[in-house]
Amino acid sequence: MQHDANLTADRPSFVTHLECGLTGERYEADVVHGLSSAGRPLLARYDLPGVAAALTKEALAARPRDLWRWRELLPVRDKAHIVSLGENETPLIGLEATGERLAARAPLVKDEGRLPTGSFKARGLVMAISMARAFGIRTIAMPTNGNAGAAAAAYATRAGIESVILCPEDTPDINVREIAMQGGRVWRVNGLIDDCGAIVAAGAKANGWYDLSTLKEPYRIEGKKTMGLELAEQLGWELPDAIFYPTGGGTGLIGMWKAFDELEAIGFIGPKRPRMYAVQASGCAPIVRAFEAGERHAERWEDAHTVAAGIRVPKAVGDFLILDAVRASGGKALAVGDPAILRAVEAAAADGVLLCPEGGATLAAYEQALADGEVRRDEQVVLFNCATGLKYPMPDKSRHLDRHGDIDLTAL
Repeated sequence: MQHDANLTADRPSFVTHLECGLTGERYEADVVHGLSSAGRPLLARYDLPGVAAALTKEALAARPRDLWRWRELLPVRDKAHIVSLGENETPLIGLEATGERLAARAPLVKDEGRLPTGSFKARGLVMAISMARAFGIRTIAMPTNGNAGAAAAAYATRAGIESVILCPEDTPDINVREIAMQGGRVWRVNGLIDDCGAIVAAGAKANGWYDLSTLKEPYRIEGKKTMGLELAEQLGWELPDAIFYPTGGGTGLIGMWKAFDELEAIGFIGPKRPRMYAVQASGCAPIVRAFEAGERHAERWEDAHTVAAGIRVPKAVGDFLILDAVRASGGKALAVGDPAILRAVEAAAADGVLLCPEGGATLAAYEQALADGEVRRDEQVVLFNCATGLKYPMPDKSRHLDRHGDIDLTAL
């Protein structure tokens, strides 16, 4: 497999070991792991003093604007194992019309739909698949609500790895077809994503698949944390006042919180942190319920339903890591209804930005937080649009024009 020259690392990764996110128990790096012995996610740890000595802001600025520019803080040791589809830095886009409508500072959208396979899932899956390739894994499997499966299939196919993808039967058809087109063996399951996950877990045990379920392996989070690394640099090493993040499994929120600590440890930012808002749909809000109850773990949400399929996760294995980050930041977990989500998607279009439903949820939550006085109108806020809106149904507002009849050109 060939890789672009600008993706090659000129030094090995600084990863030292893995650590249970709940107990702190240490695990050896460079060995295949799933969950810790406590059944909780493993987090990669780095020689941060070594990174600080090896990397400067000036050196970073001279590198290509892609995910791999952060190589000292990523787990892939050998450049030959990188499986890339061109993981570009994503832009921050100001919603000026939205700011005027809300009489507030224009919120910024981090538009993750510009990544390969059209979603932020590319960040996590390129890292997980690259590490799977390093380990010599032949088959990966995962449950998905759509976009993660598409990214997994694309990267696995590029790496010569088989992929088995299970999704709820009501997963958007375009996602299911995309997974199959990218080479995945995709199955629709009459259940939710955690039901699919249970089948994947059984299949992994029976067939030796590598389970890439959210946070059940250590490396998707390392790819997702690059959202936080990029954001810090894009804002001149000064973090925003608040981040609104669409939260299902929560890998990105956990990853960004981890990234901020690593950036401070290497001297790139100070102690300031944004308030983290975990945004869920009111039809599937286990993190919100646990936050409001003061719990550290979230019970499974029964009868989960929402138009924002990507955040329809009834139970997240990293629930405590999400809740810890939200509370430590002074943020909140917020739920918004489907009507508000759809209104927000339409409203953002006035700024020329086509949000996915999950991205719409962040704008709806921001509007709610503004109205409640949770966020000040002069604060800098970043919303995450996790996928291109082009993958989702849109209302048809076109009208018919008969070219053979009399055309009232002024009416056009």
